Amino acid sequence: MMRQTLDAGLPLLGLDLPEETRQKLCDFAAAVVKQNEVMNLTAITEDDQVARLHLLDSLTVCAAAELKGKSLIDVGCGAGFPGVPVAIASPETQVTLLDSLGKRMKWLETILPELGIPARCVTARAEEAVAQYREQFDYAASRAVARLNILLELTAPYVKVGGAVLALKGAAAREELAECAGAMKKLGLKLEDIREYPIGDACHAVIVLRKVSPTPPRYPRRYAKIKQSPL
Repeated sequence: MMRQTLDAGLPLLGLDLPEETRQKLCDFAAAVVKQNEVMNLTAITEDDQVARLHLLDSLTVCAAAELKGKSLIDVGCGAGFPGVPVAIASPETQVTLLDSLGKRMKWLETILPELGIPARCVTARAEEAVAQYREQFDYAASRAVARLNILLELTAPYVKVGGAVLALKGAAAREELAECAGAMKKLGLKLEDIREYPIGDACHAVIVLRKVSPTPPRYPRRYAKIKQSPL
C-alpha cells in the first residue's frame, strides 16, 4: 500500500523517480515505522498515510527547488523528514540533518549507512549549531517545527545569500506568511513563491524565501526569546 500510494502521488508532484529510489524511500519509511515501536518517532504509522504525509510531503522539496549539486540542511529533522527522502531522491544534493534529540540522531546515524543513504547528522539545537554553519548552505528546509515567524529566525542564518529557505506548510501557509513581513526584512529574506501540491485530499505548500542579504549576526536569538517575541 505504501508503494502504491507513493507511485500514485509522484506524478502530481511532477517527479519521476527510478525503481530503486522508490524502493529505498519505502525501505526508509518502513524502518521509521519499525523503530517507532521502541522509540517515539512518529504518530503516523499506517502505510498509505506514511507515504502521503511523510514521503510525498518531504518530496515537495525536490519539486519546489533545483537541488542538483546543491547543499541543504534540514532544521529540526525529527525522524528524518524532509531531509532523508530528499537525500534518497536527489543523491547529488549534500544533505545535513540537524536535530537536538540525541537518541533520534543516533538511530539515523545507524540506519542511514545500512540503507546506503548519504547524509550528515548533526546533534545540536538550531540556534546553537549556527555558530559553526552560518550561511553555508544553498537551502534550509524545515517541516512541523514552528510557526513561520519563529521558524525563519532558526533557518535563515544557515542560508547563503542567493540561496533560499524552503518552509513546508499545510493549509495555514498564507496565514502564517502574513505574520512574517517584519521577520523577512530583518533576516534578509524575500518571498519568491508559494508552491502548492495536491497530496491525497490536502494541499501541501512549500514557501520559497530567497536570501537577498546576509542575516545580521545577532540572529538567531535564544529560543526562549524567539518564542516570546517573534520578529
